[in-house]
Amino acid sequence: MTAKLIDGKSLAAATKARVRGEVEAMVARGLRPPGLAVIMVGANPASEIYVRHKRNACRECGILSVAHDLDASCSQNRLLELIDQLNADPAIDGILVQLPLPGHIESPAVVERIDPTKDVDGFHPYNVGRLAQRRPFIRPCTPLGIVRLIEQTGLDTYGRNAVVVGASNIVGRPMALELLLLGATTTICHRFTFDLEDQVRRAEILVVAVGKPGLVKGEWIREGAMVIDVGMNRLPDGKLVGDVEFETARQRAGWITPVPGGVGPMTVAMLMSNTLESALRRQER
Repeated sequence: MTAKLIDGKSLAAATKARVRGEVEAMVARGLRPPGLAVIMVGANPASEIYVRHKRNACRECGILSVAHDLDASCSQNRLLELIDQLNADPAIDGILVQLPLPGHIESPAVVERIDPTKDVDGFHPYNVGRLAQRRPFIRPCTPLGIVRLIEQTGLDTYGRNAVVVGASNIVGRPMALELLLLGATTTICHRFTFDLEDQVRRAEILVVAVGKPGLVKGEWIREGAMVIDVGMNRLPDGKLVGDVEFETARQRAGWITPVPGGVGPMTVAMLMSNTLESALRRQER
């Protein structure tokens, strides 16, 4: 068996084309285009790349991108004041603070300061809580992108054994909630899990989001399973790889996401979609 590749690039392109069409329709009705404020503190090289992708996507979709690039020495109070200003700005529909932040700034305090209706990353406790209560409002971008990737395969998820490896607030925990919404029987594995191999072998749907290259061995993959690899790791030779041993896993899985070209493009596409939905709610209420 050789797994079918789940093409995140093509689905992301289709999603962004849909968003652009809806933005153009908004403008044609006399509404303003959506506005997304992107805040970056400091000059983290990885963050600069991610932010550039997000700003480029805004241009593709016709979304107004407002850049706030702050010095690494920016105080927490100054950052919170900026968020307060953006919360009150009627032209801004989404606020994104690129993580990680410098060590002197408390990320939870920053995330919680964002108006939940403008939290297009879906990280605010209000939005995560709504997801936990099966009443999603703004959904975290990476897990939502993974849901769209699963949906495009046509797999019936009801009753399936799903395993999430990684329990981060950004991916692992909200991903488990999304899988519950899909009707899957869901297990979360983390650094205290005994016998990770045994848990992985049971998975009909496997999502791995840890950031350790090759953590999940290809021979652990259940025959015919769906493998979603969120990891993005750069090896010393410059090659990008995921958290799953791809070549071996591909010989056992039914579906698998490539790295790169799988989950990453969908994260940005869902950010664009969330920003559009926020703008529509704000202007059409």
